[in-house]
Amino acid sequence: MPSDMRIGLGTDLHRLVEGRSLWLGGVEIPSDKGADAHSDGDVVLHALTDALLGAAAISDIGELFPDTDPALAGIASATMISEALAQVHAAGWSVVNVDVVVELQSPKLRPHRDSIRARLAELIAVSADRVFVKAKTGEGLGAVGEGRAVSAQAVVLLEAVK
Repeated sequence: MPSDMRIGLGTDLHRLVEGRSLWLGGVEIPSDKGADAHSDGDVVLHALTDALLGAAAISDIGELFPDTDPALAGIASATMISEALAQVHAAGWSVVNVDVVVELQSPKLRPHRDSIRARLAELIAVSADRVFVKAKTGEGLGAVGEGRAVSAQAVVLLEAVK
C-alpha cells in the first residue's frame, strides 16, 4: 500500500553579480550583489519549487518555467512557487513542513531568518513553526565561499489530503 506521505528535495545555485537584487525566500536582502538569473534568482524559492514538484511526482522547475522562454524573463519566484503549490494541492497533497539550507558567504542571513521563515510560510500556506531556514557559509572554499555564488537546498514533507 502506498504511503500517504512523501519527501521532496530541491537544490539551486546561482552566480552572484553586481547590479542585481538578492532575493532569498521571497525577501529582498540588502547586498551589493544578487543572483544572475532569468528570473529574480531566488535560490530558496527555486529549490522549494523543485522540492514540492518532486515530492508530488509532478514535474520540475525547468520544465514548468524554462529559462529559454522570453515571456518568463524576470518572473518573480513567488509566482513559480504559487503555481507549483496549486499543482501539488490539485494532485491531492498538502505541505506538512519545510526545511531549507542557504549557502552564502555574505551578507549574514541570521538577521533576516525570521522574515524569510514568515514569507515562506505565507507563500506555502502553513504556519511559520512548520518552516525552518538555516544559513551556512562556504568557509572560504569554492564559489560560495569565495562570494561568487549563492545556493540553497530545500526538503519538503507532503501528506495526502484525506
